[in-house]
Amino acid sequence: MRVRRSLKARIKGSRPYGAVRDLAYRLYEGRVEKHLPKDRVPRHVGVILDGNRRWAREMGLADVNSGHRVGADKISDLLRWSTEAGVEVVTLWLLSTDNLTRPSKELDPLLRIIEETVEDLVACGWRVQAVGALDLLPDKTARVLKNAGESTSNRGGLIVNVAVGYGGRREIADAVRSLLLEGAAQGTSIEELAEHLDAEHIAEHLYTRGQPDPDLVIRTSGEQRLSGFMLWQSAHSEFHFCEVHWPDFRKVDFLRALRSYAARHRRFGG
Repeated sequence: MRVRRSLKARIKGSRPYGAVRDLAYRLYEGRVEKHLPKDRVPRHVGVILDGNRRWAREMGLADVNSGHRVGADKISDLLRWSTEAGVEVVTLWLLSTDNLTRPSKELDPLLRIIEETVEDLVACGWRVQAVGALDLLPDKTARVLKNAGESTSNRGGLIVNVAVGYGGRREIADAVRSLLLEGAAQGTSIEELAEHLDAEHIAEHLYTRGQPDPDLVIRTSGEQRLSGFMLWQSAHSEFHFCEVHWPDFRKVDFLRALRSYAARHRRFGG
């Protein structure tokens, strides 16, 4: 595929300029990492991987799925950086329920990329958990996600939640539905459920049950909204909005997000 490159892009891509730029980034990256407080690392980081299609268009690529492929390759870097920093859980929003309405010529290749990405995560030794409404997905995609969760459930280390077919409202609705069905199976009446229902009961039926809520949510590509991402769990989360598109997300961008998080005074209403 042919990429249209401006004079500025060609200069930046030249060897002398690139070497100086890379050295400057490494020095800055090392300085930021050195001064990060080790006792203020988020346990759970949620990431909205936004801007893949815009990146592809800006690069002059005719197929926007090229952006999704490059973005998928960036995930392994993020997980490595997270492990190095001491993060325990990373949730990656790969496909929303709204995305399922995209034209099949774009959605089908994206689903194949997601399937391949999840299989790569399993092969690389990560502990993978599917987060989303699998019943909304094609059978093959749902099967790949289910198999990934089952085959890696006993692994230690970083937990990688892959949010596919995910919507925050749908998750809450599914949690309430699960709670009601559980109560019915136990012979509990609606009146009894209503009398004793509290927030913790719903939390126990979320896709992420048993995990800490996200301390930090990162969204790339400059958009400053959650778009339904982890609506319940993010009630006390800190947010970091990054201008760069996801395929261009660097370690220094991740470290800046951690630095921003560490500098905040989390009062939780106190």
